[in-house]
Amino acid sequence: MNTNYAGDLLPQEAWTLLTEESNGEVIDVRTDAEWAYVGFPDLGHFGKQIHFLEWLTFPGMSINPDFASALLAKGFAKDQPLLFLCRSGQRSRNAAIAMTAQGFTRCYNIAEGFEGDKDAEQHRGTVSGWKHAGLPWIQN
Repeated sequence: MNTNYAGDLLPQEAWTLLTEESNGEVIDVRTDAEWAYVGFPDLGHFGKQIHFLEWLTFPGMSINPDFASALLAKGFAKDQPLLFLCRSGQRSRNAAIAMTAQGFTRCYNIAEGFEGDKDAEQHRGTVSGWKHAGLPWIQN
């Protein structure tokens, strides 16, 4: 476990945590285009919505200077589980580290992300990630 955040959870482990801890929240840190065209986790099973907040802003892909203040404005408790998700797990890891630095004690990275690693044909969603794990998701 990295001491800079609570650690990595595989998608199924994230689902289990959400099942066991009703105050867990998922923050999807991908871009507007990814949410619109690729899809996002469906948390309706838990009676909650996913939180959308870009870590890197499109098109320049620079760190969102308002990320921490926007997340703080949501009023989450400093000790509740916050699960960060991106395409493959890198942006979400960075967001978990950043929010741990803001005083949140249970920031997790959903390892493998929503789409996971590329397969031999360079496609995502077939070898790892939320979608590959068969967890609920929505596409607009």
